[in-house]
Amino acid sequence: MPLPMTRRRLLGALSAAGFGLPHLASLAQSGYPARPVKLLVGFPPGGGIDFTARTIQAGLEAALGQPVVIEYKPGAGGVLAATELTRATPDGYTLLVANTGPFAIAPYLQSKMPYDPVKQFTYVGQIAETGYIAATRTDHPARDLRQFVEWAKANAGKANFASGGPGSSTHLNGELFNSVAAIDLLHVPYKGSAPAVTDLIGGQTHLLIDAGTVLLPQIKGGRLKALAVTGAKRDANLPDVPTVRELGLAGMEASGFQGLVGPTGLPREVVERLAADLRKVLANADIRAKFAGAGAEVQARGPQEFADYVKGESERWSALITRRGIKLD
Repeated sequence: MPLPMTRRRLLGALSAAGFGLPHLASLAQSGYPARPVKLLVGFPPGGGIDFTARTIQAGLEAALGQPVVIEYKPGAGGVLAATELTRATPDGYTLLVANTGPFAIAPYLQSKMPYDPVKQFTYVGQIAETGYIAATRTDHPARDLRQFVEWAKANAGKANFASGGPGSSTHLNGELFNSVAAIDLLHVPYKGSAPAVTDLIGGQTHLLIDAGTVLLPQIKGGRLKALAVTGAKRDANLPDVPTVRELGLAGMEASGFQGLVGPTGLPREVVERLAADLRKVLANADIRAKFAGAGAEVQARGPQEFADYVKGESERWSALITRRGIKLD
């Protein structure tokens, strides 16, 4: 019996998009996606990962033809949400906005890893990459990060840095700063970047090294000041703020990533569909401009390229963890 015209058109469209014939039948039979897709965010609302999720949400909904529901699962620097994803059914209906902390840092801080970030996930595609900003209160005496080092040495035992939680990228940024500058800032962890920013503004902490998506609104609003950026070049949003390399702190150069992942065993046809739709979303000029305005750069790496990139970042940060002897248990 010939296929109905609607199904022939579906198969033809998928074939034109580059899907192989063995996967066309499977995808057509599964009808993916046939219901809303849940997008896990491992941090509280108001932080950089929340910004990423909300920025791609509408575009993914349009591409998938289904609602994309953001579900917040904060805790343990993003580890709780990543752990939950490892237990999810690999059907494409539960995804996660992955980032540097829980995928390249936190697992290596524990004697017994909660999961293997290289082997226990299906990588769909990278979304963006961002250098970090070192920021403090506007009334702090330091005008740049080199002056902050001198202030920290003069205030040893009192000077501190905030983070979005133990094992987060903001935690390791502070540890990297301690290592490179030969200082010993006290670590003050919070349950996400948003509360860390609130207390930095309030004067309870002295420094936060976080993404532009988190800090730029506060800097532009006059509530915080930037001391340095950790990228290889100056941030176009902060042209007068020097890089760490310019300040003689080249070992502090670092950037964070955000991307889309699913549980291990995600069917190939679902991965291909999601990866193609994510690329379309990230090709949108308005989306790219929104990320740029927040100090991030779109990096539309595909599944394998993204997986390889995360593996490289994991090796880099785990080496720092070993060198510093940092453990959370």
